[in-house]
Amino acid sequence: MAIAAPNTGTSAAATGTGQSYGAPLATVTTLFFMWGFLTCLNDILVPHLKPIFDLNYTKVMLIQFAFFGAYFIFSIPSAKIIDWIGYQRSMVVGLLTMGVGAFLFVPAASVPSYPLFLGALIVLAAGITCLQVAANPYVTVLGKPETASSRLNLTQAFNSLGTFLAPFFGGLFILTQARRIEDVRAMAPDVLQSYRLHEAATVKMPYVGLGIALVLLAIAIGSFKLPKIPHAQHQIGEKVGDSIWKHPNLIFGAIAIFVYVGAEVSIGSFLVNYFGQPEIGGLPEKVAASFVAFYWGGAMVGRFIGSALLQKIRTGGLLGVCAICAAALVAISMLTNGHVAMYSIILVGFFNSIMFPSIFTLGVAELGPLTGDGSGIMIMAIVGGAILPVAQGWIADHIGIHHAFFLPVICYLYILFFALSGSKPNSERYAKA
Repeated sequence: MAIAAPNTGTSAAATGTGQSYGAPLATVTTLFFMWGFLTCLNDILVPHLKPIFDLNYTKVMLIQFAFFGAYFIFSIPSAKIIDWIGYQRSMVVGLLTMGVGAFLFVPAASVPSYPLFLGALIVLAAGITCLQVAANPYVTVLGKPETASSRLNLTQAFNSLGTFLAPFFGGLFILTQARRIEDVRAMAPDVLQSYRLHEAATVKMPYVGLGIALVLLAIAIGSFKLPKIPHAQHQIGEKVGDSIWKHPNLIFGAIAIFVYVGAEVSIGSFLVNYFGQPEIGGLPEKVAASFVAFYWGGAMVGRFIGSALLQKIRTGGLLGVCAICAAALVAISMLTNGHVAMYSIILVGFFNSIMFPSIFTLGVAELGPLTGDGSGIMIMAIVGGAILPVAQGWIADHIGIHHAFFLPVICYLYILFFALSGSKPNSERYAKA
């Protein structure tokens, strides 16, 4: 059975020319890797900055709030940038903005200042937002509509490769000297300031290196001749006889993205501290960071498998199965201790795998020239990664980190609803019986 995919109304434009999109797809895939890598480094910044600035769980989750809150602010402007300058140039703008954000980690670490770190993260996330708004729909419409979900899952697999490698990178270069927050509080003022300067400085070299890589990648993307996809983009001033608000699958899909990213980020952000709990694993931070990599690595493996499965299985059905499994695994982790609690929460990453690309593809189905604008709405919903981790941090401060994971369970149950009902495009929703 064919999967649900964006109906551009001009499939011949994408497939009838006989043009091969292998090289452009490979080029754009490098972008997915980079923003996955940088996003997952936040999971290392959370436990790293917590003792440096003596933060509770609620305050340290402002890292994710600043980062993912930028999606809400910059998604719609990013969609307008696509209308003005096209997909390719928007990708270059996104990469250069990300580079600026990475370089801003140097002054933030030199002070050191927690608000400056948050500011650098906002700039970095603004660039990633522009990149996501451009790259996700571009991959979706770059080829046959029938394989759009499979194609986006494949590129997202390389995004997961970035998230898999980032914890190892962060554990090696950033988590150099783990300290308990109680020990930090006991330091004399002069020793405390010296500690903060030393530990904050460990982020400088990694982020400067990443900034240089982003600028070089921007130059490479700008030099490459990517094919234009005019049927999935409308020009400024052009009137389209449709509205994104007339597509319920987009609205339900945006909510699904909100809760999915919120759940995924909430889990990932707490794993280092969660695995350090005596009743869970009792692991030191650097060791726990390596286990976090397996959470994201499961998503990578799942996306490669999902890319193959989605060529034969309906997207909504597979998404529903994954939502049920993810909810069950989080519940098991909450109700158990030790290795069972550890490995069940790690395995959630595998079932997270196909969720974002599948929700995205189903959400922008049949938008045609409004695909770019719809993408802006979907990417804006990534703000769930800002709000839900802070909410879970507040819950953890009051009832403990172990049982605060009931929030992601609720999120996965909504995704189940979207998979079974909310994802129907207008051609199915309003079809005559």
